[in-house]
Amino acid sequence: MDKGVLYIVAMPIGNRADITDRAKEVLAAVDCIAVEDTRHSRPLLKSLGITTPLMAVHEHNETKLVARLIERLQAGESLALISDAGTPLISDPGFPLVRACQQAGVRVSPVPGPSAAICALSAAGLPTDRFLFEGFPARTSSARCEQFDRLKSEAMTLIFYESSHRIAESLADMAKVFGGDRHAVIARELTKLHETILSQPLDQLCQVLAEDSNQRRGEFVVLIAGAVRDSDAIDPETQRILEILLEEMPTKKAAAIASKITGIKKNRLYPFALTLKVE
Repeated sequence: MDKGVLYIVAMPIGNRADITDRAKEVLAAVDCIAVEDTRHSRPLLKSLGITTPLMAVHEHNETKLVARLIERLQAGESLALISDAGTPLISDPGFPLVRACQQAGVRVSPVPGPSAAICALSAAGLPTDRFLFEGFPARTSSARCEQFDRLKSEAMTLIFYESSHRIAESLADMAKVFGGDRHAVIARELTKLHETILSQPLDQLCQVLAEDSNQRRGEFVVLIAGAVRDSDAIDPETQRILEILLEEMPTKKAAAIASKITGIKKNRLYPFALTLKVE
């Protein structure tokens, strides 16, 4: 174990057997483990035979503790950062600490492992070559619908986390904005006893949740199929303009200028420009 290093350690998202040998070695060897919730992490670590001292670092105190943690690292201590489940910083606390370490010249070392978003994507049967992770949707319906509206023309697979308290309402908003016939996948309780992966149009998924209360329990990853592009809507001259502009400038700027030239909306040209960039 190197000293003065912050280790970012991925934890199981459900099945405890998914923890790696390296993760266990690091957690047992560091001077302290920064955890999101000691009540959650202490029993898990104890079951693994890990007795390293814990420190609670969460969204409410993280900013205040950063300077103290940096001092400990600079003094030669080694620390590990874990979240309640999965890979830290992915819709979990940790970003201020990692950024501060980078700025202070403190080494940050990842110890990879499970991530609910990637786990769900691998089994969803949706395109995996390009995807957009959005984390948790907004808490209110109006804010969610605004968020979804900005994404409804996106061709990449969309990935969201959602809680049991809001899954039904959030899914209904998705159906309203993306369209009830848009294909989606709900991955629930991944790696746990009651793991389910449902793959249907949004309207049908809403119906399943309405009829079966068990499908509204647990932790959720929701994946939305990307919008189907109608390439014929972009005429050859507009495509030629985009291709010329893309040779000289970033995609976003090229789409904006092409929009001014052709009168076609920028949010229609930008996704098409991305496909040209890839090609």
